[in-house]
Amino acid sequence: MSVGNDLRALLRVRLLQLIALTAFLAVIGGLALHYRFSIIDLDIWWHLKVGDWIILHKAVPHTGILSRTAANRPWVAYSWGYEVLLSLSCAWFGLVGVGVYGVLLTIGVAYVIYWMLLRLSGQFWLSLLGASVTCAAFLYHGSPRPFFFSMMLFGVVMTLLLESHRDGKVERLNWLPLIFLLWTNLHIQFIYGLFAIGMLAGVCVVEQWLKARGACPDFLLTSRIPAPRMLIIFGLCVLATLIGPNTYHSYVSVLEYSRSKFSYLVIVELQPLSFRNIGEYIELLLAAAGFFAIGWRRKMDVFKILLLTAACILGFRTMRDGWYLCMIAAAILFDFPAGTEPDQTESWMERAAMLPALALVLVLFASSIGYNERGMDRAISADYPVDAINFLRRYQLPGPLYNDLAWGGFLTWYMPDYPVAIDGRNDLYGDELDQIFFHSQNGDTLPAADPYLSESGIVLLHSEFPLAKMLAADSRFRLIYQDHLATVYVRR
Repeated sequence: MSVGNDLRALLRVRLLQLIALTAFLAVIGGLALHYRFSIIDLDIWWHLKVGDWIILHKAVPHTGILSRTAANRPWVAYSWGYEVLLSLSCAWFGLVGVGVYGVLLTIGVAYVIYWMLLRLSGQFWLSLLGASVTCAAFLYHGSPRPFFFSMMLFGVVMTLLLESHRDGKVERLNWLPLIFLLWTNLHIQFIYGLFAIGMLAGVCVVEQWLKARGACPDFLLTSRIPAPRMLIIFGLCVLATLIGPNTYHSYVSVLEYSRSKFSYLVIVELQPLSFRNIGEYIELLLAAAGFFAIGWRRKMDVFKILLLTAACILGFRTMRDGWYLCMIAAAILFDFPAGTEPDQTESWMERAAMLPALALVLVLFASSIGYNERGMDRAISADYPVDAINFLRRYQLPGPLYNDLAWGGFLTWYMPDYPVAIDGRNDLYGDELDQIFFHSQNGDTLPAADPYLSESGIVLLHSEFPLAKMLAADSRFRLIYQDHLATVYVRR
């Protein structure tokens, strides 16, 4: 018995908890440094270039800048806040700044998940374990793009909702409109948070309407939040999403994405779970555990059932949205009823003490793996056609440019003098253009059938693409450069 008491006392030692939390965040950051996701991500570069454009012009673009095939099409820079911060990071610290920006976002997501679980459960060690499992499910399956801000802000929103849903204290929900004012200018997935708030508001209205008529079943766990107050907060959140340079246009982008079909067929991260890695099995187990936690309670919580069901539809439909399912399932699983003495969250002084230790560990690790400007250059040159672009820069050949779909984002940044034919902005190009370029580059159609190829002066493609090999027999073009990575043709 004394050993058990000593162990429990040891686990409640604050210094030990802070060391464990610092180690957890150091592992998260160390893996992010090791994988270099920010640098090798295909889309990071057009985000960076859009941020440069916004800072240079002191405005947010509303047409397809950087593109020659879609320059006049309407386009919404719905993650402009993320892009400005990315541009500043690069301007101040170079390519290392781009990488560190992504590492900080990754650590931020991990910390918010831990914080959410601790607030809901009150149990430090369980929350740290839960955060580790949740992060293992999805955190390294995608690069740190704007949706990492959505993960963090959704974690805050989910915490406030479940706490108020549990105890009826709505004062904390007054922060929600401010959160959405920030969120809508960072990423389009604010719609996921708005969906959760709207669902809780709808459940409150229906439950309290039934209760007023004596028709509410006894087995239902009704929310303690007054329905009128919840509706007002939801309305204020909607209004907050309209404040910013994009006003209602972010909703237009949501509609455009919902209409897209082709990108969901060819982009791996937009496809359903394949269950080829351990993270996807963890996601499935988290979903099952979330439903089990709901059913284990004495009364049925309609809000949690509906929200987790909707999250399963999104999370299992596309790999990229797995975070939404994992965070909701983890929050529901750790939403413990009140009654036990909760462990304290970190004070500002404790966080300030943790930061130097965490930074020191990450700096030492970064230096040991060559995480510097030269190392970034090597990583980029291994994945992108740097040598081919440097060759083109020397000769200043006339365009227009026809490029590899995957490299389009990098070309907007590294070869800005040539507007790209296509890049990773699926909402700009739409299914029609995406299909033309995809089928051409994969040799599914003859080169002459692609109007954008026919009008091009320079063709830059991956050397393994069927189109790169087919053009060798096309009398309209001649080969001027080729290496193991890239092939360049020019018009005769």
